[in-house]
Amino acid sequence: EYYGKSLKSSKDLKTNACVTSSKPLAKYVKDALKNIHEDVSSRYYGCGIVVPECLENCRILDLGSGSGRDCFMLSKLVGQNGHVTGIDMTDEQVGVARKYIDYHMKEFGFQKPNVDFIQGYIENLEAVSLKDNSYDIIISNCVINLSPDKRAVLREAYRVLKDGGEMYFSDVYSNKPISEELKKNKVLWGECLSGALYWKDLLQISEEIGFFTPRLVTSSLICVDNQELQDILSDYRFVSATFRLFKLPQDRIKEKCKVIYNGGITGFEEKLHFDANFTFKEGEPIEVDEELSCILKSSRFSDEFLMQTCGKGNSSSSFQPIKIAWGCKGIRDQSN
Repeated sequence: EYYGKSLKSSKDLKTNACVTSSKPLAKYVKDALKNIHEDVSSRYYGCGIVVPECLENCRILDLGSGSGRDCFMLSKLVGQNGHVTGIDMTDEQVGVARKYIDYHMKEFGFQKPNVDFIQGYIENLEAVSLKDNSYDIIISNCVINLSPDKRAVLREAYRVLKDGGEMYFSDVYSNKPISEELKKNKVLWGECLSGALYWKDLLQISEEIGFFTPRLVTSSLICVDNQELQDILSDYRFVSATFRLFKLPQDRIKEKCKVIYNGGITGFEEKLHFDANFTFKEGEPIEVDEELSCILKSSRFSDEFLMQTCGKGNSSSSFQPIKIAWGCKGIRDQSN
């Protein structure tokens, strides 16, 4: 109701939780966004950049697709032979998205639609007939915090992802568990704050479901300028963060590798910012931890790297999954 009726545009939001990150967009993404209809863009409430790399011909699912902004952008990037499905619980938003399918296909020069929109719940993808192991990538943009059952969302995402598939998503996280009283505040819930997941719970739930350790891509502090909301929130702090979660084969072998990025990904020919710990420069060898080695070998990135085994390591690695900014003075390690 908050997104379908209370908000008429992104200008009606009371915090910056649901606004786009300041991270620069690649030119090819900007070019795709230029073709998005104004009615679709004005009803966009995302909280980060949800544009993973290496998208050509991929099948992508957008959890909480809203007015379809990200879906239409991605439909351009995957190309005519790829496909994007958006699912959203809000009739009004799904209606907006469906209204502009033909418009965007014409703008992109596609002979037939490569995008569709489903009205349904992200906690129960089976109810809308989404099959096991059917998507290369799942994205979500500031939506999972709105779900009352986040474990179910991640479990369903894991189910429909192919082996080697990735969940690439931006969302809101808190510095401590949200109280039941705070969860009842409808404005804070609609602003993506009182439904925020405690960041340590993300690690635990992901591991229990079967995902590899979440890999942080970017994070930024959320500012609450509304004094009334500040008083209610007290010492709660929130960040908008983008994570990568990978579903990898059960028979994977963990071993450190030296890898060389070949510069073959569109828009990232010179360097690829993979996560907060690793940026790969074209032609430059770099040693990666056991988990990232598995990811690069088993995912859609396998053709983009030359790899040389450094030897088997133990199951743990020096990789630090969480470095999030909780204060205004910058990023601090919150892994303790």
